[in-house]
Amino acid sequence: MPAPDGLLVVDKPAGWTSHDVVGRARRICGTRKVGHAGTLDPMATGVLVLGIGRATRLLTFLVGCDKEYTATIRLGQGTVTDDAEGEVTASTPADAVTDDRLRAAVAVLTGDISQVPSAVSAIKIKGERSYHRVRAGEDVDLPARPVTVSRFEVLATHPAQAGGTPVLDVDVVVEVSSGTYVRALARDLGAALGVGGHLTALRRTRVGAFTLGQAHDLDALTAVADPEQVPVVPLADAARGAFAARELSESEATAVGYGQRVASAEPGRGEPVAAFSPDGRLVAMLDESGARARAHVVFAPS
Repeated sequence: MPAPDGLLVVDKPAGWTSHDVVGRARRICGTRKVGHAGTLDPMATGVLVLGIGRATRLLTFLVGCDKEYTATIRLGQGTVTDDAEGEVTASTPADAVTDDRLRAAVAVLTGDISQVPSAVSAIKIKGERSYHRVRAGEDVDLPARPVTVSRFEVLATHPAQAGGTPVLDVDVVVEVSSGTYVRALARDLGAALGVGGHLTALRRTRVGAFTLGQAHDLDALTAVADPEQVPVVPLADAARGAFAARELSESEATAVGYGQRVASAEPGRGEPVAAFSPDGRLVAMLDESGARARAHVVFAPS
């Protein structure tokens, strides 16, 4: 039974690491050739895009896609990890936070901003993950980086008590560029309001063009006995749905397949372009930033 060849969109359950999901998918699909397009923390749920077989070569391009999340931010408590997994480091009553103050603080954190990633992120410092250094007791000071928060909207607020401290739980939806940490948004929102903040729930609802509506339950996938029946998005369909598409002539498809350059259809395009042969096969992902298009990666016929 051959392994499937395409993208598999999973609704990651809470408590699982992204690596755990990849391991399960390898067993379900009968292949070691599985990867993911962007880590989700164990606490988080939602869209995790997996590449199966040749589609693992698409993952590099999907990692940079924008993402959408729903989340709950608890104002009034800060934690060492900026989420509910970490020890509470400070508590400040949040009962004086008004709707107007909240929305003003959210507005400051919307748009093109400079964000310091959470210290327990997977960013590498001299070859070692930041979170490993934090857990070893080191003080980690990560530099700020530019990110884009295209949407940061308050959906509802819920006053509550936590450890005797009045807190405010804030349900939000955010749309962010790749590399944005929602935990850091929670931390910075709390800091801006002077009460501290951390993330208590996170659900990824979209990665690029892939949404929860396309995501499959992991238990249901586990029950699929035949790898050929796993509901992957076929390689060509996945690329056509996620990227700008270019239709090649037969001669262009042959040239690109041999790694040769062809004239760019739209010179100056910054995003990767999925190039297709006349019969609809994905031939390559192209870089059309110059006058001549070069292949980022070429896909041999299956």
